[in-house]
Amino acid sequence: MSKTSSWDDLRFFLAVLEEGSLSGAARRLGTSQPTVRTRIATLEESLGATLFTRSVNGLMPTEHARNLLGPAQTMAMASEQFMRTASAPLGDIAGRVRLSVPELMGIEVIPKMLRSLTDRHPNLQIELELSNLQANLLQHEVDIAVRTTQPMQTALVARKAASIPMGFFASEDYLARRGQPQTLEDLADHALIGPDRSISDLDFVETLGGNLSASNWILSCDNHPAMIAAARAGLGITITQAPTAIQDPVLRPVLPDVPLPRLETWIVTHEDLRHTPKIRAVFDSLVESFAAYK
Repeated sequence: MSKTSSWDDLRFFLAVLEEGSLSGAARRLGTSQPTVRTRIATLEESLGATLFTRSVNGLMPTEHARNLLGPAQTMAMASEQFMRTASAPLGDIAGRVRLSVPELMGIEVIPKMLRSLTDRHPNLQIELELSNLQANLLQHEVDIAVRTTQPMQTALVARKAASIPMGFFASEDYLARRGQPQTLEDLADHALIGPDRSISDLDFVETLGGNLSASNWILSCDNHPAMIAAARAGLGITITQAPTAIQDPVLRPVLPDVPLPRLETWIVTHEDLRHTPKIRAVFDSLVESFAAYK
């Protein structure tokens, strides 16, 4: 790569590669399509290589471009980590902290927890990433993650923060129409809202036995907030985190005496960040908040 290339050029390259089009990259970067085209042409001239070819499906990356994806993503994460680290003076509990959480927690649980945190530390800025996929803490993709599986990498610092009870829930309207099941076997006569392709969720359901076959699932979905919304709308019975569902004015517990596996929850960060004041503050606050989430 010649000296005329810069990280800014690679930022445009990565956006085009991940979005698959000039227009998509322009929207992501908040600029115009001609600007993106010019920056890609400048990078290709600098490299002396073609990075994209046009097809009916949009821009197709060349083999050379695909080989550059990993290094470009690494540089992007390093740049973001640099900016988050530099966003607060050394020793201050202030600046940006990127937090990755599962979708349901990010919508129903974490915002309330962040309220007490930001009340104590008003100069903190939280970047909240909602995904059921595990963010890469080793490459500093995020600063802290809430995980429901125990991390095994030695470079990660993890604290078990909660053992969240799970339960069956349905809307009051659904139970009035279909009745309250008394046993797991009774669920064979009910409409169920279950997982679609999530291996971990499918494994969770399989451990319950009974008649939880997908054959009587009225809705299959891997988005947990959508599953709660479907239960709230009266479509059927779903399994979700009991502390959240109990507070819902529409949902009612189903088979409350049937024991379900609990959702073990860890707060995780990289060992290099554990003593950074703002990371420590967010980490400790989440541990404290999840201990009370039951």
